[in-house]
Amino acid sequence: MRSVTPDGAATSGLGWPMEPQGLHQTLLGLARRYPALPPIFITENGYGDDGTLDDTGRVDFLRDHLAAIRAAMTDGVDVRGYFCWSLLDNLEWARGYAVRFGLVHVDYETQARTEKASFHSLREFIGKQG
Repeated sequence: MRSVTPDGAATSGLGWPMEPQGLHQTLLGLARRYPALPPIFITENGYGDDGTLDDTGRVDFLRDHLAAIRAAMTDGVDVRGYFCWSLLDNLEWARGYAVRFGLVHVDYETQARTEKASFHSLREFIGKQG
């Protein structure tokens, strides 16, 4: 399999392209193609990195993807939920424990949990939604 990153696209800590406008376009396309589309829930949308607590890349990823979802909702798409991938760092089938996707860092030796910057940013975002 070959992965191609479009010119100018930001990438995650894993080098994966991040294109929130693609999420917006996909949601709009689904709604146009299927007029009786049931409510949509976005699941397992996330950002992998090395597990740093100051995970500004994930903060930016969440901000931009949530804005894309909001724009799709404004354009009439019935989005009812959004679920990050994932609350806690955990085993990732393809890469084991080397890559971290959680909003909360897990020390695998001690099992201690520490909230990352993305956790606090998302909590603040949710709090402002009223």
